[in-house]
Amino acid sequence: MSDVVATTPQETVERALALSGADDRMVIADEGSTANLRFAGNTLTTNGVARSSRLTVISIVGQGVGVVSRSAVRPDQLADVVAAADRAAREAQPSEDARPLVPGTASADWDRAVEPTNIEVFRDFAPALGEAFAAAEASGRRLYGFAEHTLTSTFMGSSSGLRLRHDQPTGRLELNAKSRDMARSAWTGVATRDFRDVDVAALDTTLAQRLEWAKRRVSLDAGRYETILPPTAVSDLMIYLYWSAGARDAADGRTVFSRPGGGTRVGDRLSDLPLRLYSDPAHPGIECAPFVVAHTSSREESVFDNGLTLGSTDWISGGTLSGLVQTRHSAELTELAATPRVDNLIMTGPEGGRSLDEMIADTRRGLLLTCLWYIREVDPQTLLLTGLTRDGVYLVEEGEVVGEVNNFRFNESPVDLLGRLTEVGASGQTLPREWSDYFTRAVMPPVRVPDFNMSTVSQAN
Repeated sequence: MSDVVATTPQETVERALALSGADDRMVIADEGSTANLRFAGNTLTTNGVARSSRLTVISIVGQGVGVVSRSAVRPDQLADVVAAADRAAREAQPSEDARPLVPGTASADWDRAVEPTNIEVFRDFAPALGEAFAAAEASGRRLYGFAEHTLTSTFMGSSSGLRLRHDQPTGRLELNAKSRDMARSAWTGVATRDFRDVDVAALDTTLAQRLEWAKRRVSLDAGRYETILPPTAVSDLMIYLYWSAGARDAADGRTVFSRPGGGTRVGDRLSDLPLRLYSDPAHPGIECAPFVVAHTSSREESVFDNGLTLGSTDWISGGTLSGLVQTRHSAELTELAATPRVDNLIMTGPEGGRSLDEMIADTRRGLLLTCLWYIREVDPQTLLLTGLTRDGVYLVEEGEVVGEVNNFRFNESPVDLLGRLTEVGASGQTLPREWSDYFTRAVMPPVRVPDFNMSTVSQAN
């Protein structure tokens, strides 16, 4: 056992890189912390904080790669973890994505100590939540939900000289309001970096309005309806499209982005509207890692790309498919630019897009959704998805919401949907409801679809 005791993730990275046994090595140390508040029936129920750490060692011997990832690695266990990765690399078959490691660059704040999140992140938010509890109680509503804040500090080092660091704050609030008799329900949620921008009173006002809408119930049959999808519902559909936009699978003929006869559909027009779907690590409010962090290789990412600089990347530009998720390896196969995945997603439409309220006011008859859930893929060749509506589908007549209708199961392809949009509103930061455990950094618009496919009536509440 070494006399040197690693007390910081930076020291752990350096010690792991200094050990012999591989031709090249990459080390990723993730230090995580979480603070949360949970509440039910207008009362705070629990709160707490937690810490975590994970070490990933990627060893390269020849063109063989070995990856070992462990949680809470003690200093005396480090050599064993590295040896296991080295052994796996020696036993591995040559990796087809093997490329020279990204040349060494260093983050200016590499040596700065980790500053975990704590319950203080809710200092201003918690009193506002208490005021919302009081207002809801006085008006006969019950508020349920949770607020969560995480901070993950990632340290990446390589034998090529990389010493990169990224600190990622991620916050989300989900609020569910129910009537006193529990017969009516409404949901809203927001994503945030630090909870300083969360307006709890405004969110509660929105929920109160939706519960009022739900006092009148209207039964509708399945069918195709003009439908307004709010940003949260749009984000869940576009995120699934993004997750399905791997260049390698498209080139192999497996996805909706495959060109008949071979190749990809990059260059094909998907919408007559000037839609833009893109990612940008520096986008205000949804900033994310500006370099590739790949803990393992897959068809969409490569450990050999670790540390590669990420910038603003268009996936759809002017309504045309302009990019797919690429590693350096798949880019050579498809003869397209290397465009690795970025951990946020933005969609915009024509300039002058209207707000959700303005779109509702201009609707003669149609449906207004709240959110989607239980989304599942039916057909990868068309990216047909199915799922359910949840916590409020409202009927709009002559520019006014006149009641709540029953829930539906829907069947739609987000790619096909892009070609049928008749209006794209003003974009704003939103929280995907279905995918909020995995992806929270999204800016999306409300959209109008003339014939959204409500395939069957659902009894889900």
